[in-house]
Amino acid sequence: QVQLVESGGGLVQTGGSLRLSCVASGTFFSINDMAWYRQAPGKQRELVADITSTGIRGYGHSAKGRFTISRDNAKNTVYLEMSSLKPEDTGVYYCFADVAKSDSPEEDYELWGQGTQVTVSS
Repeated sequence: QVQLVESGGGLVQTGGSLRLSCVASGTFFSINDMAWYRQAPGKQRELVADITSTGIRGYGHSAKGRFTISRDNAKNTVYLEMSSLKPEDTGVYYCFADVAKSDSPEEDYELWGQGTQVTVSS
């Protein structure tokens, strides 16, 4: 069974920085796209950033210029470096992965982590 385990969340002051990590563990063929989403209280889950297996990055509007997504394929890990944090960045940050069970794309499936809380105080 494949799992995504996030870490690195916490409480930080406005203007501070945090680094989130997400490790995929278990048995799988490979990991395709990975991403970070967040959900603020009372709001829908939104894309923060994503990255392909070859390192092509994309960012949500709120993350551009402040956050950097990266990944280490050898460690099956994706990172999110967050800087210049604002109170509106507060929320639960979820890791997402498109998992390849085999070399057949028909067996790919989506997986979510349990989330890690990020709180930015004003």
